[in-house]
Amino acid sequence: MNARETTLLEALPTGLYIDGKWVDGADGTFDVHDPATGEVLARVADASAQDGLRALDAAAAAQRSWARTPPRERGEVLRRTWQLLEDRAEDFALLMTLEMGKPIAESRAEVAYGGEFLRWFAEEAVRISGRYGPAPEGRGLMTVSHRPVGPCYLVTPWNFPLAMATRKIAPAVAAGCTAVVKPAELTPLTTLALIDLLTEAGLPPGVVNVVTTSRPEPLSDALLADRRLRKLSFTGSTRVGVSLLRKAAGNVLRTSMELGGNAPFVVFEDADLDRAVDGAVLAKFRNIGQACTAANRFLVHRSVADEFVARLTDRVAALTVGRGTEDGVEIGPLVSDRAVEGSARLVGDAVARGAVVRTGGRAPAGPGHYFEPTLLDGVTAEMAVSAEEIFAPIVGVQRFDTEDEAVALANATDFGLVGYVFTRDAQRGARMMELIETGMLGLNVGAVSNAAAPFGGVKQSGLGREGGAEGIGEYLETTYTLTPSPFG
Repeated sequence: MNARETTLLEALPTGLYIDGKWVDGADGTFDVHDPATGEVLARVADASAQDGLRALDAAAAAQRSWARTPPRERGEVLRRTWQLLEDRAEDFALLMTLEMGKPIAESRAEVAYGGEFLRWFAEEAVRISGRYGPAPEGRGLMTVSHRPVGPCYLVTPWNFPLAMATRKIAPAVAAGCTAVVKPAELTPLTTLALIDLLTEAGLPPGVVNVVTTSRPEPLSDALLADRRLRKLSFTGSTRVGVSLLRKAAGNVLRTSMELGGNAPFVVFEDADLDRAVDGAVLAKFRNIGQACTAANRFLVHRSVADEFVARLTDRVAALTVGRGTEDGVEIGPLVSDRAVEGSARLVGDAVARGAVVRTGGRAPAGPGHYFEPTLLDGVTAEMAVSAEEIFAPIVGVQRFDTEDEAVALANATDFGLVGYVFTRDAQRGARMMELIETGMLGLNVGAVSNAAAPFGGVKQSGLGREGGAEGIGEYLETTYTLTPSPFG
């Protein structure tokens, strides 16, 4: 670790942030590791269930005053936070690379993307609207308005430590909600740094509280059982999301769930192959393949499959692997040894069932949790690499013959977060927009995420939307009032 990295980490808060104060956790501390080296980066406070309830105490106490804070003031806090983040972008990028492993260029891109949620919802805070008008049958006047849903529990994943935090915190703050935030235990440092910015920007005590923990289940159980909590927003695996939904049902909580994905990447016979290969590299290898939006199943028309595979194999083989802080690195480490083991299992299963490794396929010797960028050809639907969310730098190519077959293969999954389609045929593209069962679609592009757009999926990929004009609505209740007509 160099001097700059050491200085950055030494200045970082590592406690729980409750009611505007940094405090110790009841269960001591736990270690946060650099996935590129295995080194301990920091020891952060380990919250108990009781610590979580203390954080909810603070959020509940602050809820009324924050809800009554003028929307413009709420938005200005977010705007100032965005500016502070812009000023310290390099520090945040380095911090994300250290704790998560992604290449520094991608971390810089995440700072820009994550910051856009702060800026977007700063503007949306003053656009919370309603409607007023006569009841159709003449009984009186109808007023429809919106109010904050109340204290929220925001659970973020490890793969995008900044953007997933701002995508939840910013709309909650803009809507007038208070929150308890629980970052993933693998990557909590970026969230702790973000809270420092929010505080510096003028966020009052108790509005956003952060609890880091190595044992999330008892803490979550305690919060979800408390009647003061009114909303749960979770990003993570479908398995954990289903469990949290069951627990949230006890108090009929509002829920937003951004869960797993198994994205199809469909290349038709008339596709621009240069664009398709560029899109494939972006859709698959962004974030080392560790993204719910990553392309999982590459479905390629048989007539262009050999050429597509040849071109993509050359690109994959040329990707540079290394520590994300190093110049020119395009593929950093996976987040853990368990992720490396899972990648090796997927490749082994595919090869045993007849797939061919065109490049990669192995885990280099350590230190660090690395796996070679890999391309598997001759993949079939029965292989685990087709059925499971991969979360690794592995491409699996499967061939198809007809449009109907492509659509059937694309939809043959319980998930429906995002899909990618490459075709020059405008009519076919329009059909795919209607037929592909996903909440988002990239048509001749390999990335779809944008703070101004609604992010979310269908089927077992989740509930609700984050970002866009729709995002703030997840944190608002709709109320309706009927009053007599002033004309008698």
